[in-house]
Amino acid sequence: MDSVTRRSPMPVPVEALWAWHTRPGALERLLPPWDPVRVVARTGGIANGTRVTLAVPFGPVRLRWVSEHRDVDPPHGFADEQVAGPFARWVHVHVMDADGPAASILEDRIEYAGPAGPVGRAIARRAVAARLPALLRFRHETLAADLAAHASVAGHPRQTVGITGASGLIGTALTHFLTSGGHRVVRFVRGPAGGAAGDSPDVVAWDPQRGFPSPDRVPALDAVIHLAGAGVADARWTPARMALIRDSREQGTATLARALAALPRRPRTLLCASAIGYYGFEGQAPVDETAPMGGGFLADVCGRWEAAADPARAAGLRVAHLRLGLVLTPAGGMLKTLLPVFRAGAGGVVGPGTQGMSWVGLDDVVGAFHHALFDDTLAGPVNVTAPEPVSNAVFTKAIGRALHRPALLPAPAFALRLLLGRQMADETALSSAWVRPARLEAIGYPFRHRTLDAALAHYVP
Repeated sequence: MDSVTRRSPMPVPVEALWAWHTRPGALERLLPPWDPVRVVARTGGIANGTRVTLAVPFGPVRLRWVSEHRDVDPPHGFADEQVAGPFARWVHVHVMDADGPAASILEDRIEYAGPAGPVGRAIARRAVAARLPALLRFRHETLAADLAAHASVAGHPRQTVGITGASGLIGTALTHFLTSGGHRVVRFVRGPAGGAAGDSPDVVAWDPQRGFPSPDRVPALDAVIHLAGAGVADARWTPARMALIRDSREQGTATLARALAALPRRPRTLLCASAIGYYGFEGQAPVDETAPMGGGFLADVCGRWEAAADPARAAGLRVAHLRLGLVLTPAGGMLKTLLPVFRAGAGGVVGPGTQGMSWVGLDDVVGAFHHALFDDTLAGPVNVTAPEPVSNAVFTKAIGRALHRPALLPAPAFALRLLLGRQMADETALSSAWVRPARLEAIGYPFRHRTLDAALAHYVP
């Protein structure tokens, strides 16, 4: 059998390392975003004989992979053995050792053998050998940073957090992060009372036009994170699409703010997603949270979006508007679109290449929301961008460098304006913003990825 091993220090006692692995969302946090693996079913937690079923992409199809837990020895580790799947044998051993009273060591060892004799083993070795080190590196880096974040608020009680847009890109990552840290997440889903909400105490029906159809079903919440809204770049900006983008944010936020203010047990905190589009699309100088609102459609949307939370503010909730930059992850958004283009050697500078790109890694978006749950000084606007924005030309070269591909085919501004329409192109693909996360830096938020190269090294295998 072939094997690969990674051993890394973890910033928590071995008991906390074990506990993290047993919580909902732990496995999902460790699935690399460049491989869209899905958890299909579970038969229980980590105990001898319990199983996890995954849907694993393999070309155009998804393979069913069933693993069974064995050799469970809390808090020292466990093993996962494939009982159905593509390999003749696959065993993943997780070893957890104490490293003094406040730290631990995690060792992951994967042993595998491909199917169909020597030929199958050779194919498997070639297909898997290069991917497993990247997989384990991603898992250990993510886990160490997650554990450090949870340990930083260990003195605070765990929270019950309501989330709108929990099934989206950010909402999904945030839900798994919070539940693996011991918090309870209540998902607000669109639908009538007694529909999807009737299946679980952690699902509550809500209507962006009317609020909570059954307010009595809303549990006591410490905080609410509001992420819901129509995608800005999901479709060409027709008048109807622009109205949907605006109304889904303004009306939905106003409805939620009024509904939370009317609850007999109000949450203390409302964290609303916003965007750096607030500053306009023609920025050439650095801006922070003290800068005024810029011009353009997206700036107007952001201004309305943030003002719509006023009923919650008036009711005494701490309201923070997290103005998100360009979120980087191969699981979705801009990076998911660009990576295949660059891998094919067809990437290049967009427009003039001088426009500022204020990016942020998905894990720092999750981290900023988590930090804001516990820091009562964070109210009003909070820029969620990496400390080092770059020009489009620098961004383009960095992706090419990460993929070992040339980035020589430009996308001219006139072509983007023909494809998207002038207003959409100017305010999205060709927009310029040099945004500083001044408030996050002032409170000492520990960015996981301060530089673009560091983020791409983590997210791009």
